[in-house]
Amino acid sequence: MNSREMLELVDVLAREKNVEKNIVFGVLEIALASAIKRARFPGEDADILVRVDQATGEFTAVRRWIVVPDEQGLQEPDREEMYSDIHDDYPELEPGDYVERPVENVDIDSAGRRFAQDAKQVILQRLRDAEREQILAEFLAKKESIVTGTIKRMDKGDAIVEIERLEARLPRNQMIPRENKRTGDRVRAYVDHVGDTPKGRTVILSRTSPEFMKKLFELEVPEIEEGIIEIKAVARDPGSRAKIAVTSRDQRVDPIGTCIGMRGSRVSAVTQELSGERIDIVVWNADPAQFVVGALEPAKVRSIVMLEDTHTMEVVVDEDNLAIAIGRGGQNVRLASELTGWQINILTQAEASEKRDQEVSKIREDFMQSLDIDDAAANVLISEGFSSIEEIAYVPEKELFAIDAFDQETIEELRLRARNKLLADAITREENLRKADPKLLELEGMTNDLANKLVSHGVKTLDDLGDLATEEAVEMTGLDEAEASKLIMNARAHWFSEGEEAGEAAKDESQSK
Repeated sequence: MNSREMLELVDVLAREKNVEKNIVFGVLEIALASAIKRARFPGEDADILVRVDQATGEFTAVRRWIVVPDEQGLQEPDREEMYSDIHDDYPELEPGDYVERPVENVDIDSAGRRFAQDAKQVILQRLRDAEREQILAEFLAKKESIVTGTIKRMDKGDAIVEIERLEARLPRNQMIPRENKRTGDRVRAYVDHVGDTPKGRTVILSRTSPEFMKKLFELEVPEIEEGIIEIKAVARDPGSRAKIAVTSRDQRVDPIGTCIGMRGSRVSAVTQELSGERIDIVVWNADPAQFVVGALEPAKVRSIVMLEDTHTMEVVVDEDNLAIAIGRGGQNVRLASELTGWQINILTQAEASEKRDQEVSKIREDFMQSLDIDDAAANVLISEGFSSIEEIAYVPEKELFAIDAFDQETIEELRLRARNKLLADAITREENLRKADPKLLELEGMTNDLANKLVSHGVKTLDDLGDLATEEAVEMTGLDEAEASKLIMNARAHWFSEGEEAGEAAKDESQSK
């Protein structure tokens, strides 16, 4: 192959593969470099750089070595040169620069069939990669969020979807459960992201993403595209049930009715695309409690308590509404939690009353012990809305003086006792933190409050915490079982790492003997 034939080859490949000539020249240079490396430096990891003159087709080749600092040493001798070794010959070069030395070109015509085959194989593979990247770039430039294509083949359970010239992947776990997609089926999906695979970057599709449902509604409901109606949140149990929260920027437009459509036509179109997934449409509300009430429909809520510290809603329903509120397998409450962003606990009235009694009993006991008062006085404080020692110590005095059951002297004494109690607790807390092993305080998931509770029960080190049973940690800290178990496992982690280090040391010692 002479220079003219090489230029003709570049021209033909650029047209056949629909890629720019610059890309073909780049691929050609890589192919020539690979072939020269095999021919001139067999068994070496040489860094060969080829430059092709795009006007004449003539090419030159050089071998490169990167200059490394002397203190680094040679990590890759075939590709590196020490700075001190080359400084006299190349005084202008610094570490990080390249030493280049010409390589005698290989005569393509006389190099034999193996050289030509190797070069051709590399060129075609690189062109396929370049063509795939160009098709991907053109597809991404369209910024399409929903696409429709044909399943070309199945690959380990995943569907390879052909979208015009692009091949995208629909993973098995992104298909709607119980869907039976086959080769040749038409499929619509959401463009989730671009992922890396052994064959290069690939568009990953999804039919289970909440965004897919959102985009489907945008297609079916013109008011959403016009900005009159906004989808605030979506929660899905793909193929089974979903909840979508909408709001209207125009008070004259009913967001739920608009999304449902005439005789349910709009929501039915979405449901049909999602293999019969039942969709609850609720009105979004800026008030979290009202939003949760709406999200739990069709269940009727009797009362609701918002616990901002734990981002939890305690929802009370009648006994005959309990099953509806929870849903089959907890589906309704789970989707409502996902939709609103709040952890929702469903309680019956009896359970709520029992829980409240337990909380009141705990507050009463704390008041009696901390303030040295009897249960009657503690009940007065509770009935007036006080639930902690901090409130008694620091609320405005007029709120305390408003309690008819106590005179001014009693109130001042209670306030003094509350402040003394808090001060004593703070001192004890600081002492406990000083007693704790620093590694315990640095443990992932540990807080000063948790450390204080643990040290007060004699748990001062990682080993002390690691020796605890989950039930003991729950009782000491007030954490739930999952959090307590995770904390204990974090404390035990150093046991395993130390065991591995000891094993490696023993192995090294044995080998040295």
